[in-house]
Amino acid sequence: MAKLSQEQMNQYFIYHSPIGKISFVFKGGFLVEVKVDTEFACLPKCAATEAETMNRIQHEIASYFDGRLREFTQEIKFIKGTFFEQKVWLALKDIPYGETRSYQWLAERIGSPKAVRAVGSALKKNPLPVILPCHRVIRGDGTFGGYALGTATKKWLLHHEKSI
Repeated sequence: MAKLSQEQMNQYFIYHSPIGKISFVFKGGFLVEVKVDTEFACLPKCAATEAETMNRIQHEIASYFDGRLREFTQEIKFIKGTFFEQKVWLALKDIPYGETRSYQWLAERIGSPKAVRAVGSALKKNPLPVILPCHRVIRGDGTFGGYALGTATKKWLLHHEKSI
């Protein structure tokens, strides 16, 4: 059996946050997935994250939860998702810290004003919650709407950013 190179190997870092245990998964130095309160089945192909990468994400996520960081700079890479979903996820970066936008606004932002439901479906699949702030997307009538990590977590994050 061929040995996997560092580039091929997934790496991970776990952070205990106010919203639960957050697992950050890296591939080739890029953040590729974030899971909250989920155990990763890290098989032999997983290894602890390189110190430099771990220090960066640890500093950024701690600063976010301390209220000192408003925008993540960690390099990301999508390893799944359709072109449409990836467009939706990237557009989340355009929602300023402490503010919310509607699903309709997001659909218009990506040039698909009639795709509001598809936008909602894409947000459910966001592989990088918190980093790509899907919690900042609410219904047009101002109500919360859904959230893959639960509405209590969405409310907590919005309150933390003082959006509500």
